[in-house]
Amino acid sequence: MPAHPPAGRPDDGAEDALFGLEDIDTGQASRARADAGPLFRDSPTARRLLSVRAIFAEPAAAASPRGRQILARYPDAEIVPVASHWRIPDLHGNEGNVERWVRIKTETLVLGEKKTLATRPNGRSADWIAPGPANGCAMACAYCYVPRRKGYANPITVFTNIERTIAHLSRHIARLGPKPEANQCDPTAWVYDIGENSDCSVDALISDNVADLVRAFARWPAAKASFATKFVNPDLLLLDPRGRTRVRFSLMPQSDSKLLDIRTSPVESRIAAAGDFLDAGYEVHFNLSPVVLRPDWERDWSLLLRHMDDVLPARVKDQAAAEVIMLTHNKDLHDLNLGWHPRAEDVLWRPGVQQAKRSENGSWNVRYRGEVKAEAVATMRALVAAHAPWLRIRYAF
Repeated sequence: MPAHPPAGRPDDGAEDALFGLEDIDTGQASRARADAGPLFRDSPTARRLLSVRAIFAEPAAAASPRGRQILARYPDAEIVPVASHWRIPDLHGNEGNVERWVRIKTETLVLGEKKTLATRPNGRSADWIAPGPANGCAMACAYCYVPRRKGYANPITVFTNIERTIAHLSRHIARLGPKPEANQCDPTAWVYDIGENSDCSVDALISDNVADLVRAFARWPAAKASFATKFVNPDLLLLDPRGRTRVRFSLMPQSDSKLLDIRTSPVESRIAAAGDFLDAGYEVHFNLSPVVLRPDWERDWSLLLRHMDDVLPARVKDQAAAEVIMLTHNKDLHDLNLGWHPRAEDVLWRPGVQQAKRSENGSWNVRYRGEVKAEAVATMRALVAAHAPWLRIRYAF
């Protein structure tokens, strides 16, 4: 694992920042190109995904510049003051919300301030997991791990104090200095995952948090942002990432996606967007995940990889890399899914080939048994080698 920064509180060491707080763009107004035309986030498609009717807001978050920007986007929404974005009785822990799982994601937002800023080591998709700009999602992937901590509702919570997050990251990068040696995350840059608990492409429909992060990383030569997404947001093409943000399009066979990736962009659309994002200055990688073991899964993954080989331009293939991630499920999420999308559990919950493991927070996760998983990982590696040999696998587990 790469060397860690010096010990200290997350906000210690302001003198080491790469630039001062006065230089941080808080993104109070979008700065899309004047000739860009209407923004996608104002389109009927975006409004269907997020037709916000209620905003639960911490008072300080609502009063902040970013909070005011968000409230202005949804002028007809009811504003409900709350003491904490984590403890909202009408949302979290309310079992009656299960049947409204998707509607809550569509109609509800939460605004809060991120109180604890911490960057922790990763070493797989990124060197570091950064404090994210949001938590939760308007999409409804049946295997998503984020709602496990929230109970019976998982709308987007936007953290409005983005300037503190950017200042924290600036200090963290400054303390690290140049990356001393290449690793599987990146040969030269420290990679920071900025979307561990949300989908940044969807978050960018709501506010300029993601745009602010992309702009900040464009100014940090030693670092690179990274996020996985299942949603194609063309507004991100209007930014100027300068090669310092890596977009990882998550892919799975369309038959799996139709059942499990509720409210996401079609898989073919994600693949088709790769060239546009590369041309806009992003690095483009892929997540082959989650790999769900069910009848004919090998055939359908073969078809997907062949499609990628057929349609992706050479310039995308030349820089592409991928992660292969086998499904991990959760007993609490299984029980929740039975209340709103039981068909998904026909393929996600397969006790005959899965084993349980107690997670750090005390809940029960289930994953494929060791020998089943090892064989499936080897199969996926062989399928990539046969049908998309240009696709470098950074890791598979």
